[in-house]
Amino acid sequence: MSTVISATDIVKEYGNLRAVDCVTLTVEEGALFGLLGPNGSGKTTMIKILTGQITPTAGSAAVLGIDPVADPVLVRRNIGIIPEQETPPSFLSAMEYLAFVGAVRNIPDCEEKADWWFDFLDFADKKDVLCKDLSRGTRQKLMFAQAFIHEPALALIDEPLINFDPIMQDLIKEYLVDYVKNGRTIFLSTHILEVAEEICSEFAILHKGKLLHCGPVAELTKTGGDLSSFFLSLVRKGYHA
Repeated sequence: MSTVISATDIVKEYGNLRAVDCVTLTVEEGALFGLLGPNGSGKTTMIKILTGQITPTAGSAAVLGIDPVADPVLVRRNIGIIPEQETPPSFLSAMEYLAFVGAVRNIPDCEEKADWWFDFLDFADKKDVLCKDLSRGTRQKLMFAQAFIHEPALALIDEPLINFDPIMQDLIKEYLVDYVKNGRTIFLSTHILEVAEEICSEFAILHKGKLLHCGPVAELTKTGGDLSSFFLSLVRKGYHA
């Protein structure tokens, strides 16, 4: 298996605030990797660095072998991204937005693939509705579709189940687990520990920008531990460190 994400001594500072503090991690092909942490721990900042949306203050990264600082457009061309806040263009309909994504990514049979996503996520009745008029849950469905419509080797997702009802959450979890079975990779950030324990193969814990732990979920569970207890014990120590 090859390395699809590597980050070495990543630092991101905003004035006197160090949002990410010397984080080093590696993600291998075929992993369903969960980046866990409380709100404000640096998860979203890490995803923005890896996807070339912001530049780190220090350190280096490679995503699918591409430096996201040197060539952020190439990185984003080769991956799928779902940001924390869903932001489809308000002036396009749902179908127009996926058609736009298809044109930008040069996706063959984009309309057919878009129809599959409308059916799969059960919002075909919203095809012609302007994005500004969609509910938050439907906008999240649309953002999910745009991230995976080109079947990327790697997708980076910030809080993948936000705004979804329990039925849709279950469908999405099954999809993500199946997606990595053919060697593709998912990197997701979440603070919902039960989701990470259920579907992730690897996980890392961030707190106050620092990496507290990184390793396989199976390594933890085979000793009789559970992710929630392990997470809370580390993070509580971090609060008093």
